[in-house]
Amino acid sequence: MIEQLPVLLVVLPIVGGAIPLAASLVSDRAGWPVATVTLLGQAGLAGLLAWTVGTNGTVSYAVGGFAAPYGIELVVDGLSGAVALLVAVVSLGVLAYARQAGPHSGPFYGLYLLLIAGLTGMTVTGDVFNLYVFLEITGLAAYGLVASGRDASAAVAALKYLIIGTVGASLYLLGIGYLLAATGTLNMADLATKLGEMAAYDSTLVLTAFGLMVGGLTVKVALFPLHTWQPDAYANAPDTVSAFISALVSTVSAYALARLLFSVFTVEFLAAVPVARWALVGLACVSIIAGSALAVSQDSVQRMLAYSSVSQFGLVIAGFAIATPLAVVGATVHLLGHAVMKGGLFAATGIIERKTGATTVNGYAGMGSRVPVSAFAFAVLSLAMVGVPPAVGFVGKWYIVLGAVNTENWAVVTVLLASTLLTLAYFARLVERLYFAEATIHSKPDEAPVTDGSGQAVSFGMIAVVVIAAALAVALTAAVPAFEQVLRETLPPLLNQ
Repeated sequence: MIEQLPVLLVVLPIVGGAIPLAASLVSDRAGWPVATVTLLGQAGLAGLLAWTVGTNGTVSYAVGGFAAPYGIELVVDGLSGAVALLVAVVSLGVLAYARQAGPHSGPFYGLYLLLIAGLTGMTVTGDVFNLYVFLEITGLAAYGLVASGRDASAAVAALKYLIIGTVGASLYLLGIGYLLAATGTLNMADLATKLGEMAAYDSTLVLTAFGLMVGGLTVKVALFPLHTWQPDAYANAPDTVSAFISALVSTVSAYALARLLFSVFTVEFLAAVPVARWALVGLACVSIIAGSALAVSQDSVQRMLAYSSVSQFGLVIAGFAIATPLAVVGATVHLLGHAVMKGGLFAATGIIERKTGATTVNGYAGMGSRVPVSAFAFAVLSLAMVGVPPAVGFVGKWYIVLGAVNTENWAVVTVLLASTLLTLAYFARLVERLYFAEATIHSKPDEAPVTDGSGQAVSFGMIAVVVIAAALAVALTAAVPAFEQVLRETLPPLLNQ
């Protein structure tokens, strides 16, 4: 039974997603209950799998009984187990938000569950081609969800996302072709072994494959300057979708990039081809500064949060590229913490917009008294993103800085410190507007526009999701030592230490 958990995590949301689609021919009422039952099961299975991996080690499953490297293999270790659990728990939380916020159609819940299946598949696959398959499933579902917004701007944003996302996926697929030509295999573990045996790190085929595959995934992660799809998608999608994709889509793509670096090309490749490591570090640092600078210049709160993600994922990729235990632990902690914090921030902006109509930085003036609970949660999440102790945002950044200091990457340390100041600048001005500025919007809450087509403006469940996210942004810090202990068994083989 335990060995079958990885495949069950992929199959369950696919089967669950088909039911709302079929039921929508009769009624849209079945969508949310079916999705809830499915995701409760998903969270339970993911929790059991994460606990099993933490206590007994890696779990693998050969699809169809065909053993690797010839068959399709699903592999879950401490790192992938944590990401799979994150996907399940965040998906369940956003679903609680969607109960009132909508959209409410059967096709929406079908795409929602399909996206979860794609994200989970990306997390547990042990095969670079099937990573591409799940990457495409994730992309197609995400495009559809972004387009589910009510006005034309959502469709335009989805089209832009589709075009740029397809380019990224195509680059990744082309890289797979070069890697297959060089090694004759697609299994991640077998690729790592053959690349090491062949000592082919300087091969033109291998170098080209690395560049194409990493380039394709950085489009999905939305590193600068490959980020242009993200602000429009986040700002124009329905509130529920913005919270969901901001929390998970780039997060799992960044995990996939880390898996590619450590499980396929390995740290030996990064050591043998230092230009590859430093190119990735350089791209990450540019993304950190550019994303922060663009965020500071935004008036729209949602676009500010989108550009903030460009910066924060640069921070994560920098930690992975440094490739020391401290830096990788920090990058992983920040990756998981960012999902909770950014998803909570987008959910909070949706509530504030529904209650007050405010969508801009200046429009947030005086809203601390109008929406006290949501505003307080927003402030906590904002400070957590800055990295104020004891929030999880501080812990992740601190580990990455220590990893950079230990390897004498002073440029990275400087960039991280500058980024923290810029992050403080754009989040502090929002907190200042919330609590220390006179309101510029005076409409009554029940006169505010409804953005997602729901009936009442805000439900208890929506507020609860934001409050829980804020609480987790602080409470997860206490779980970091235990998580680090789990990673100690995963990271040494990956980092050869």
